[in-house]
Amino acid sequence: MKTLRLILGDQLNIKHTWFKETNDEVLYCLFEMRQETDYVKHHIQKVIGFFAAMRQFAHDLKSQGHQVVYYKINDENNTRNLAKNLSNLIKEHSIEAFEYMLPDEYRLDLQLANFCKELNIKSSTVSSEHFYTKRNDLEQFFKGKKQYLMENFYRDMRKKHDILMVGDQPEGGKWNYDKSNRNKWKGDVEIPPYKLFKNDVSEIVKDIEKAQIKTIGRFITKTFNYPKTRVQALEQLKYFCEHLLIHFGDYQDAMHTDEEYLFHSRLSFAMNLKLISPKDIVKTVMNFYRKHGDDIDISQVEGFIRQIIGWREYMRGMYWAFMPDYKQKNELDNHTKLPEFFWTGNTKMNCLKNAINNSLDNGYAHHIQRLMITGNYALLTQTNPDEVDDWYLGIYIDAIEWVQLTNTRGMSQFADGGIIATKPYVSSGSYINKMSNYCSDCYYNKNKKTEDDACPFNSLYWNFLDDKRPQLGNNFRMGMMYSLLDKMDKEELNNLKEKAKHIIENPHEY
Repeated sequence: MKTLRLILGDQLNIKHTWFKETNDEVLYCLFEMRQETDYVKHHIQKVIGFFAAMRQFAHDLKSQGHQVVYYKINDENNTRNLAKNLSNLIKEHSIEAFEYMLPDEYRLDLQLANFCKELNIKSSTVSSEHFYTKRNDLEQFFKGKKQYLMENFYRDMRKKHDILMVGDQPEGGKWNYDKSNRNKWKGDVEIPPYKLFKNDVSEIVKDIEKAQIKTIGRFITKTFNYPKTRVQALEQLKYFCEHLLIHFGDYQDAMHTDEEYLFHSRLSFAMNLKLISPKDIVKTVMNFYRKHGDDIDISQVEGFIRQIIGWREYMRGMYWAFMPDYKQKNELDNHTKLPEFFWTGNTKMNCLKNAINNSLDNGYAHHIQRLMITGNYALLTQTNPDEVDDWYLGIYIDAIEWVQLTNTRGMSQFADGGIIATKPYVSSGSYINKMSNYCSDCYYNKNKKTEDDACPFNSLYWNFLDDKRPQLGNNFRMGMMYSLLDKMDKEELNNLKEKAKHIIENPHEY
């Protein structure tokens, strides 16, 4: 039976069961499509990275003897629309059956399900064979429970997959070493040079320019420096284990003006395209830890494992549990526009300048920069979560909606009203100073509140608490801060609110 199998741009799993044997009756297809480049404005390096990884993947499949149709963005036969491309191939090759891996984005899942309803040939789906969990496992795990606490899910994952366990107890005596993962990097611990791959993507850049795809961000290096193949991803993983894991946990929340990546793995792009699986990563890290446990503290390993089997799987599960309604949630009723400097990096606030320019230059920022710098500012200025979503989904090369949306709208912006996070992740300038050196060379003074050179985060913080009292006043984790707010002198609070209002209405001045 002549079968057409679709591979989406984030399904580049060369170890998938599909590819174990070649079959002349099976035709694989991959497309570079305007529907994917244009549904949000993406970082130039994100579009380059996807195209580079997809083209290499198609080449590798052909090298293994598989039948492959690959449409580049400007190819004559490419309608740049998924349904049209598939329909044309089904007709042209007299296809009798259509198969696809289940997508991880709701919109594509819906699009393909609707497409199959219109087909007059057999259609079926398979797993992408990537995640530890199935789509609905998390929803079933929390069935009947009032709170969806990640920690409970994470502990269950540890037990179920026997990771960092001694019998039914956590290795080292603790489930979570998060309190050991909050050190400020002061330059006293040397950071090895980053592993850069320098993939030649000049042809892809020309194709993007010819197609007139509108992008954001910068492409300064002219080579794509992240892994674009499984082999490169494995090299990156090996480098992480040998050079970075030893201090990952200590400094995973740290930020510094001189270091974009610190001890982070730079594997998220490769993981989210499925070039490498979470199981590959956990197995490799655990094997390395077992061999070098005398040199590496368990807090480094647990901090990393938690991100992979805890947070990543949890966010995917939450996405499928609450979509499609989740994408419209705005429980704090925020409607401010995102400032222009999010696309230029031109701001006097040193923390935002560094985090945004790093994002513009590299399509990357680590989780604390995303959560406590750009996300913190967006929430404190009461920005419309739709605008925040679009920026995060577009700016980061690893951003795919199943992981971006729950992190941004839920964890970062508290727009879901507390489904994911038990409290909003907001702070004044003191937290930023605690975890970074951003404040030391900033135009603004972290200790001032309403003066011309006062750190904007300070007035914005207290204004946010006061404005959102109806939604947050009864939050048990916010009690201490509201107690402090209640004791604040009324005139001082009014001055803080006036200052915050000016910042929100005139972001270009800051």
